[in-house]
Amino acid sequence: MFKKSLLILLVVLIGFSLILGCGPKGPELAQEQVLRYNVGAEPQFFDPRKATGIPEFTMLLNLFDGLVRYNTEGQLVPSIAESYTVSDDGLKWTFKLRDAKWSNGETLTAYDFEYSWKTALSPEIASEYAYQLYYIKNGEKYNSGEITNPDEVGVKATDEKTLEVTLEAPTPYFLALLTFTTYLPVNKKLDESNPDWAKSADNYISNGPFRLTKWEHNHVIEMEKNPYYWDKDKVKLSKIIFTMVEENTTEMLMFENGEIDWGPNPPPQELERLQKEGKVVINPYLGTYYFTFNVTKPPFNDVRVRKALTLAIDREAIVKNITMAGELPATAYVPPGVPDAEPNSDFREVGGELFKAYDPETAKQLLAEAGYPNGEGFPEFVILYNTNERHKTIAEAIQRMWKETLGISCTLTNQEWKVYLDNRQTLNYDVARAGWIGDYTDPMTFIDMFVTGGGNNDTGWGNPQYDELVRTAKSTGDQKVRMKAMHDAEKILMDEMPICPIYFYTRPEMIKPYVKNAYTSAIGYTDFKEAYIEKH
Repeated sequence: MFKKSLLILLVVLIGFSLILGCGPKGPELAQEQVLRYNVGAEPQFFDPRKATGIPEFTMLLNLFDGLVRYNTEGQLVPSIAESYTVSDDGLKWTFKLRDAKWSNGETLTAYDFEYSWKTALSPEIASEYAYQLYYIKNGEKYNSGEITNPDEVGVKATDEKTLEVTLEAPTPYFLALLTFTTYLPVNKKLDESNPDWAKSADNYISNGPFRLTKWEHNHVIEMEKNPYYWDKDKVKLSKIIFTMVEENTTEMLMFENGEIDWGPNPPPQELERLQKEGKVVINPYLGTYYFTFNVTKPPFNDVRVRKALTLAIDREAIVKNITMAGELPATAYVPPGVPDAEPNSDFREVGGELFKAYDPETAKQLLAEAGYPNGEGFPEFVILYNTNERHKTIAEAIQRMWKETLGISCTLTNQEWKVYLDNRQTLNYDVARAGWIGDYTDPMTFIDMFVTGGGNNDTGWGNPQYDELVRTAKSTGDQKVRMKAMHDAEKILMDEMPICPIYFYTRPEMIKPYVKNAYTSAIGYTDFKEAYIEKH
């Protein structure tokens, strides 16, 4: 067995993280242990099998507990799984579960995990993140309908405390995958009897540090400490209040007026002042901000048009004058911060720049070659973005750049989160704002998004060679072969340009100094399991 060596490897792969003020032994706690956090948007889905965005992820990872969990030092540690073993060939993982309960006091079992993973893969659930379970034997075949018997999927509870998982290929980062929401358990009994359980707080059952107690849609979600949680002694907060305010300026005013303790979306135009006043923390963030093109609609079905639009964007101007939080202009898709094959190597450094950050002359030439010299005859189109002042400001800047450099005109449309996601997923748009934060620290979390028909491929684009390279990278444990395949795939993606990378993220957040011991990973999820409010 190589459990120990795998754990060491995964700790190395975690990347940067933020631990907010690990206090001294015996910290002096505030009398009221209530944290107020602005999550920004109403969750699209509150079932962990179907969740799609950062607003849901942070809340779900505090409501639920998976087989493993990151501790406040950024290390993967056993959670619901008390222990695990791995076969010598890396294909069979056996997890032994600890005594744990659901938030209603019922016993949690390995059968809940088996049920959750198999239903997440079922075509009926239509989970966009079902592909995260394709590492499991026959997971993809079951999801696609190639096989219809769930018993053929490589996950099986052999008794209430034992879960056996068989993989398609050795996957060194499988433990890190288990922290993702799609691998969280749902209550089998509840889900079978009430398929709508995740739409309100009335019947909601979870197994994590907190339980859902209130949900006023588009206004507030409240959760309280879960008295049945197996590790409840480490949970200090009695309540978390999640407000849903999408406007950055309003969020900032709420923070400065003491209405919230944590605001993850400060207005870009106020960042400099907020930093000087010590109200903002800037954290690493493993993600890429980009625009998507609907390649099924003319003129975006022409790669020359897509490249022209991409090269006409002055990325340096955007990060210096608009975002202003240490972001880097993106000249490829996969951001810095994920390892390559060699020790201490970085995938982005090895891959280098795949296009110029700003090349207006080539952009003009490409647009002319596509039949639109100086923008003549180019149809007016719409940039779609989800309601947020930062997204609006960036879209306005790009709108001006395209007009000034290429002579083309477009309009802007903003939509609330759920509607925006639905229109992207149904290809009901021309050009759309998008962003991707890694689900784990491996290039695959970015690369496998754009396989043909992928759940998060909202472009209409597909390429058989790209798909084959992704399959190669997923089917081998040889890191050099894996990384070469992913570098080659990224080159195809950037050559055909169904997406337009703009910058690599950082994460500026407004956080009160008395909020201690919350853990925010480089992939953007904040865990409040051991957080507390210091006396102030």
